[in-house]
Amino acid sequence: MRRQVEEKVAVRSLTFVIGTGRSGSTALSRIMRAHPAVLSLNEFMASVGDAAFPDGKVTGEEYWRSLFGPAPHFERMIRSGVPLPEFLYTRRPGRFATETTGIPALSLMVLPHLTDDPDGLLDALQAAVVPWPARSAAEHHLELFELLCARFGRTAVVERSGYSTGWAPRLLAAFPHAKFVHMYRDGPDCALSMSRHPGYRMISLLLEIKARAGIASFADLTGEHIRSLPEDLSPLLDDCFDPALVRDRDIPLRTFGTLWSSLVAEGTQFLSQLPADQGTTLAYEDLLDSPTDELTRLADFIGVEPDQQWLEAASAQLEHSHRGSAHRLPAAALDELRESCAPGTRVLKEGPIG
Repeated sequence: MRRQVEEKVAVRSLTFVIGTGRSGSTALSRIMRAHPAVLSLNEFMASVGDAAFPDGKVTGEEYWRSLFGPAPHFERMIRSGVPLPEFLYTRRPGRFATETTGIPALSLMVLPHLTDDPDGLLDALQAAVVPWPARSAAEHHLELFELLCARFGRTAVVERSGYSTGWAPRLLAAFPHAKFVHMYRDGPDCALSMSRHPGYRMISLLLEIKARAGIASFADLTGEHIRSLPEDLSPLLDDCFDPALVRDRDIPLRTFGTLWSSLVAEGTQFLSQLPADQGTTLAYEDLLDSPTDELTRLADFIGVEPDQQWLEAASAQLEHSHRGSAHRLPAAALDELRESCAPGTRVLKEGPIG
């Protein structure tokens, strides 16, 4: 395996799918994985997180630590009994566990999406990466992508992380020639899905903590801030908390409509600043209605052939049952949700303001 990993290939294109999450993007990652030319990096940026782009040059060993070290926020959710459904490694655990070693960042969602032996691939990558010379994090990322392309015989990289619109400017700065797909879904349907997802429920609560503390970043959080928080919020910052604080809390649906609106506005604004050949949109409803046309368009944008067998298999994978789920809400709840989604809906229809 190590010999295969070390064989270099030329990566012809790098594309990032950004969006709100809960928009069919996980299904898109699975669809892209099935394309014979595409390396589908599932939740890579979400997994590496803030360690993705340190300042200055880093050695191969330092870079590997950013990939290997467990993600503290994800580990905290696993310890607390509210793991995300996207955590692939916990479904078929290997030699790593939160309770003992911690689960390497790369192992939680990225490698199990690519192979049935994520531990073996992790070992092979470690042997290749650690000796690398000092260089920028972006250069390390590109080299890693090439290693993985060589391992799986792919030539185009498509990275997709949920809740990723905020990452887009940093990704463009690091990879100025990368392409971007802004994926989105009908606002009320997406917001309703967020309201039922432990990760987005946690995000909404962490945003509330930041607002109450008056801070822009958790790096600015002090003990005094924590002591001022309500007793049903402050425990969420502990290494382990009562899962009922996230799972059973009554969070208004409009909270998630407002979150959806802010994220689609952020993604739309970013895309509007790109040249036409560097950015495109993908609406989940369009993908459901016209999968062959939309996936052909997406393949052309990425720079791969719209393989007919792939198109047929992809169309069969798409799930239609959740479409229009918000319409099953009581009329008053649906009206309130639509109102909170209205700013984002308007931006998608009319384009960014200013």
